[in-house]
Amino acid sequence: MKQKHHNNLPIAAVNTTSDALKVLFVSHSYVVGVNQGKLNAIASLAVGIAQMNNIEVGLLAPSNWKALEWNRLIPLETPYSNIRTYSAPVLFSGRGGAHIYAPWTLWQVLNDFRPDLVQVEEEVFSLCAFEFAIWSRMTGKPLTIFGWENIDRGLSFLRRWTCQFVLNTASLVLPGNQDGAEIMRRWGYTGLLEVMPQMGVDPKFFAPRQQKVGDRAERSAGSDRPFHIGYLGRLTHSKGIDLIFAAAHQLREQGFNFRILICGSGPREAELRQISQDQGVADWVIWRGVVPHHQVPAELRQFDVLVLPSRSIPTWKEQFGHVLIEAMSMGTPVIGSNSGEIPNVIGRSDLVFPEEDHSALADILARLISDAESRQETALYGMARVHQLYTHEKISHRLISLWHTILLQPS
Repeated sequence: MKQKHHNNLPIAAVNTTSDALKVLFVSHSYVVGVNQGKLNAIASLAVGIAQMNNIEVGLLAPSNWKALEWNRLIPLETPYSNIRTYSAPVLFSGRGGAHIYAPWTLWQVLNDFRPDLVQVEEEVFSLCAFEFAIWSRMTGKPLTIFGWENIDRGLSFLRRWTCQFVLNTASLVLPGNQDGAEIMRRWGYTGLLEVMPQMGVDPKFFAPRQQKVGDRAERSAGSDRPFHIGYLGRLTHSKGIDLIFAAAHQLREQGFNFRILICGSGPREAELRQISQDQGVADWVIWRGVVPHHQVPAELRQFDVLVLPSRSIPTWKEQFGHVLIEAMSMGTPVIGSNSGEIPNVIGRSDLVFPEEDHSALADILARLISDAESRQETALYGMARVHQLYTHEKISHRLISLWHTILLQPS
């Protein structure tokens, strides 16, 4: 994609019209191109509500975002030509709540794009959200905030003051989970609020393999091909991967034929390998390592079930579990613990087990391994749920409707 430069900020070339609703998104999450699918869907939609004939989407993202865990910079990707992309360095790169743009940078971007509305997808106590709250108050234009925070954590005086300033300014707050919605109300927000994930999935990218559901139905506990139990994510204590090994030990004692595919990396890998040895299932575990995002669909196609056995800890509980909707979109049955938002994402109690209860996990796995009809029904359920709730287009339509609401509110 060709880019032009203005005020030392790279800007993606787009076609614009004077009657477009201009929405600027601000988030470090969108340095990764595949995460911009929602923005592309919004820019591509033909909007037929009120005076909005189309929507022009802008994006401001850091040019120097650093993944602190791997100590490397993540370059900003620009895969979509219909998103006007601005990039600029931030102070405190890699720190979600603390990173901040230089004021003159924001002035350049806002003066060039002239948004009708800004959506900041950072936490309500972040300095980045605070910067745009000041802009909103100065201009009278609406500010929308998305955040994942789902723990009623203690905030410093400065953080509490920042949080209240942002909440008192926002026209719309979008928590990524139900717990987050309750916390926003507890923290004093009284305005328009709706729960939705930050981004959905592209069902064309996360598409079922041809005849995949039928393939699932043909597999049984007694077939020659082992049943593939999969995990994809970071290898940390809070993700509960050790529970898969404990459940696998129980399944081996019951005579089931399976393999465990572990995709990802993290600080607990060596410890988890030892746990698999201690549980007597190491010979049935395949360690796949890090999977680049563009290869995730191919990896998920190897799974007969995906397990997300997260456990809550004092500083964290599962905020959504995006891999769940990626797998569901592909017709891969999913099982999850009841940590955080997982039960709401899956939407079925028979696929959710209590945190730390490896026996309950083993029971659900045993049912899916043994019952081909149940696997097929679960696969079809997951695909239908994603198409109903979690595609980029579904989330885009919900957002546009909410923007329409706040733009019609008297100032």
